[in-house]
Amino acid sequence: MNRDEFIIATAIILFVAFALGWFASWLIHRLTRVSQADMGELEQMAQALHEAEETRDQALVYVEQREAELANQLSQTEAELRAAMDGLRDARHEAEELRAYLERTKEA
Repeated sequence: MNRDEFIIATAIILFVAFALGWFASWLIHRLTRVSQADMGELEQMAQALHEAEETRDQALVYVEQREAELANQLSQTEAELRAAMDGLRDARHEAEELRAYLERTKEA
């Protein structure tokens, strides 16, 4: 193999390597390219996610408000119950005193 044949063979090998590299790059770009339909679908998914997050935030605010209302109602009900129990205790004590008074007046 003389010098000219070696240069030509090397040039052909380098050209084939370049062509294969370019083809591989084009193929990878072609396969991984995001289409316009995919972009639209991704945009719709992002919008749906945003709406779902807003709905979740609104639900959390509603739950917190409702929980505060129910806690307030519970504390009011407990206060009413304590007042009723105190009134019942006083009424029982008064009834016991009246029974004792009646028994003393019947004995006398």
